[in-house]
Amino acid sequence: MPNRQEFIITVNTLKSLSQTITEEQRKGLLQQAVQEHGLSIQEASEILNASGLIVGERVNYFEVLGFTIKALENQSEDTIAVEVDTAHNKYYTESLRAGGLPRPDGKTQEQWRNILNQARDTLKNPQKRIEHITALNTETPQPIDPIPNEEHPISETEAIAPPEKTSISTAMPDDMVHIPAGEFQMGSNHKDENTQGDLAKTVHVDAFCMDKYPVTNAQYKRFIIAVPVWRKPSRRLHQQRLKKRRFRTKPEYQSFDRYYLKDWDGDNYPEGKADHPVTHVSWYAAMAYARWIGKRLPTEAEWEKAARGGLTGKKYPWGDELEPEKTLLDKLVRETISVGKYPANNYGLYDMVGNVWEWCLDEYDPDSFQSLTTQKPIAKKNTKDDLNHIISNFWEVKTNRILRGGTLLNATSPVQTSAKINSNPILTTFLTLSYGSSLVPKIGFRCVWDTGLKKS
Repeated sequence: MPNRQEFIITVNTLKSLSQTITEEQRKGLLQQAVQEHGLSIQEASEILNASGLIVGERVNYFEVLGFTIKALENQSEDTIAVEVDTAHNKYYTESLRAGGLPRPDGKTQEQWRNILNQARDTLKNPQKRIEHITALNTETPQPIDPIPNEEHPISETEAIAPPEKTSISTAMPDDMVHIPAGEFQMGSNHKDENTQGDLAKTVHVDAFCMDKYPVTNAQYKRFIIAVPVWRKPSRRLHQQRLKKRRFRTKPEYQSFDRYYLKDWDGDNYPEGKADHPVTHVSWYAAMAYARWIGKRLPTEAEWEKAARGGLTGKKYPWGDELEPEKTLLDKLVRETISVGKYPANNYGLYDMVGNVWEWCLDEYDPDSFQSLTTQKPIAKKNTKDDLNHIISNFWEVKTNRILRGGTLLNATSPVQTSAKINSNPILTTFLTLSYGSSLVPKIGFRCVWDTGLKKS
């Protein structure tokens, strides 16, 4: 087992006992990383930071999200999930808007958002919530400090190249997977693409985490109940919105077309389809959900790297040949399928092609792909601030956005990994030459954490 992974296991073991450590414990862990695992101080520090361990204080996740333990007692799990997600979204959005402003408690905004994510994941999980309450009422266990090794002193300024960003498993939800940083071949030189694609070129993205599955109907219902403005409007209300949209009076009147949540009956998704991808959602709606849950939409480069699962130059996430056991091939089904029905790719991601089209963050431009480089992994943007501006001001976006993934409803075979289309961000569906208005491709989405953009 690599020494790096052994140290991560050590950190995870400590974190399972307590979310907080003392300054002395932190120094002891750094010593252990150097002496027993052969890591540098810089690398060990990044692993500790990514783990979410808090130095010098005990964190009460109830207080972080503005709750008391009593406030969540005797509540149903569904109610707790909605209240926790709503509180998380509020504080996470406030942190994003704060930009790089320091917090009064001395934490950076990025550190605070990491704590918010941990608080959300802990309080929504019944077992973790009970364990956290128990930990709040007991003394923090003290690990055994390693014996210092005078022959290998610790230097806080030890020179070493920065390691790849690390995602500790306990700091990441079970429904997400870690995608490593690095270059990959984006696009394709195949001549038989069944939708518009781009010629292959080398693109770099930083490490990030992606949802294993597209967002489901059940997940989206929690969102619209918590944020009522995104509920499906009645026919009468929608007609009123159409009239008001002409005058551009409020951004929510420009958020989706008349097909929004087309198959839903009010706030209810079709019976038996809780685990199907939510469909007929606009880019604006997908962006709003992602912000509410504390995530964001993937860039096009992130999406394709994740879909390829580490394979280079292959047509599909599993290889070059169509395989019935790998994706939906029965065109007569004419519907979405439950997420996770077919095998995952090499990264552990499901349904990257063949179920629904998925919104990406990027603006569509016929020449935008040519601007992508190892320094500019999103069309027309170059910095983390650019990305944060889009997320914080997505109502201002008017240009077409990119979709990836595809379905059998607009092709004779599953859409290939490099294929893409584009659509107006207000639209929730689109017609094709192959089908009439009663059979339209399904538009959904999935979310990611972190950014693949350079800070400067």
